[in-house]
Amino acid sequence: MTASSRSLAERERAGLADLLDRLGPDAPTCCAGWTTAHLAAHLVVRDRRPDALAGFGVERLGVARPLTAWSHRLEDRLRATTPYPEVVARVRSGPPVWVPMGWPVVGDAVNTAEFAIHHEDARRAQPGWAPRELARADQDQLWRAVRYFAGRPPGGVVLRRTDTGAEHRAGEGRTTVAGEPMELLLWASGRTDVARVTGP
Repeated sequence: MTASSRSLAERERAGLADLLDRLGPDAPTCCAGWTTAHLAAHLVVRDRRPDALAGFGVERLGVARPLTAWSHRLEDRLRATTPYPEVVARVRSGPPVWVPMGWPVVGDAVNTAEFAIHHEDARRAQPGWAPRELARADQDQLWRAVRYFAGRPPGGVVLRRTDTGAEHRAGEGRTTVAGEPMELLLWASGRTDVARVTGP
């Protein structure tokens, strides 16, 4: 399969795995308290342990639950028992076909934003990073994810694409946050310190 024929999710996975290999296990990320070893373990558990997915979903809602603790215990156990290069190899290879994440339609639907965000989590925590130039088709895919991540923030917000002018209104507010879709995705997912947007 050529690079151009792979989905955005697959390309982001491969790019992130390459970066994790280069950085090693102890590099910082934009996820508070996480090194690259934590990030790699998270992705493998998410790929291969369906019993962890509920915990990740609850965590995204900002609610502490036993399911979240279970998901983190699985990540901690993987880091403690598996050499980092092997964990990264599992990130690269993706999930086996017998779990839902291994089905191409499901994997692409749920992994595009996940791997784009975490790729930037690793990139933007390093000195000298710069935004990547993404193809219009890739930005269009990320724009669809932005609308999911935006939810309905307190007070509401208008998200505006600076490359096309398209807007998405989340809630009733009039405050505008503008940027390219990758930047808006990072902002909407809580990476406000590294997202290059204009607005609050």
